[in-house]
Amino acid sequence: MQIDKNLDSAARKRLVALFDDGAYTEINSLSMEKDCLTSVVTAYGYVNGSLVYAYSQDKTVNSGAVGTVHAQKISKLYSLAAKTGRPVVGIHDSNGAFIDGTVDSLNAYGEMIGTAASVSGVVPQISVIAGVCAGSAVMLACSADFVIMTKDSELFVAPNGNGTAEAAMKTGTASVVCDDDISAIETVKELLRLIPENNLTSVPVYEYDDNPYSAGNKLSDIISNITDADSVTELYEGFGKASYTALATVSGSTVGIAATNKTEDRLTADDSSKIARFVRTCDAFGIPVITIVDTEGFDAEEESAGSVRNMTMLAGTYAEATTVKITLVSGKAYGPVFVALASKGTNSDLTFAWESAVISPLNPLAAVEFLWHDRLAGAENTAQKRNELAAEYISEYATAEKAAYRNGVDEIIAAEQTRAKIAEALEILSGKRVSGLPKKHNNFPL
Repeated sequence: MQIDKNLDSAARKRLVALFDDGAYTEINSLSMEKDCLTSVVTAYGYVNGSLVYAYSQDKTVNSGAVGTVHAQKISKLYSLAAKTGRPVVGIHDSNGAFIDGTVDSLNAYGEMIGTAASVSGVVPQISVIAGVCAGSAVMLACSADFVIMTKDSELFVAPNGNGTAEAAMKTGTASVVCDDDISAIETVKELLRLIPENNLTSVPVYEYDDNPYSAGNKLSDIISNITDADSVTELYEGFGKASYTALATVSGSTVGIAATNKTEDRLTADDSSKIARFVRTCDAFGIPVITIVDTEGFDAEEESAGSVRNMTMLAGTYAEATTVKITLVSGKAYGPVFVALASKGTNSDLTFAWESAVISPLNPLAAVEFLWHDRLAGAENTAQKRNELAAEYISEYATAEKAAYRNGVDEIIAAEQTRAKIAEALEILSGKRVSGLPKKHNNFPL
């Protein structure tokens, strides 16, 4: 009977890398399965000085195969996390379940997924895919708030699927893809530094340095001007090409940043899904959301690909979120995108707009066709005349000042005031409390 622990296994080395000073305490260290120690190490220790629970699958034992006792150990960890309000980190590296013709492996995965679901939104959960994560295990791993993959890891239900980290990034399954185990663990530590320990604690606060002010109006300039130096961790980088999501700090306090202008493209179904998922995560743990709006809207050509459904999901996510919500309209905000991301009904506690912002129910060119078609008639150069009328329409109806007159925005600010105004807004809204109607959850499309 094998009872020796492989202290040099990759599973244990990953735990050493995760916990402060490499120190951790095992739980159920002598649990046996199939005449040997179980193929998972469950433990607790400190990360960044705070208590964290973690499990790490050990592929040197039965190829990391998951059985009943394996599942019980992980479920016990989730139970302890729920009782103490502490995060859980799961490090996945297993070829799958014990296959013995019985239903035991199905029950084992069901138990783990059930316990993980019971604490979802209560304590942070981070999955690290450090090797193979296959079959039913993907449902457990991907139920976490964040999924970190190494570039050579695999995540698939069926072996003939495309289970690469690159594919997982493109579909929005992976939050971050890292080069190796060490960089993946460092990303986990950074996320644990930024997010609260549970849904009842306040966001962390740290000492900080300001970034030097940049006069540019690119998204990178805006992000730099708002956030503290070296504080930004981008998430879902390869999913949704027009949108940007990241955790960062402003004046030392954690915030989530969602922006629509990573590229000049309109928002697609993927962009809507990406931002909605991110905002939902922030809301679960009371992380304030700063939304930067500069887009001509949603991609109408994608409606048949689920864009309308995902637009609705996005608007519903913002409307239901009770965390602090601050919006900056830095450029264009046309039609439904303003409704979903910046309007008082669905999103913002406070909406700021730069002096140059354009806020309109329609693209100004479309507005000209709809409102002033008669003025286009007979023009020698229709395109030139349309552009002239669009400029006139903007000055008449769609400036930030016009929106402020009608309470569409709360304040018009200069670009150089952005950081100070947002920091001040975060401070005054820090005591925000919202009580909604009694219900289990909304029923917007997912």
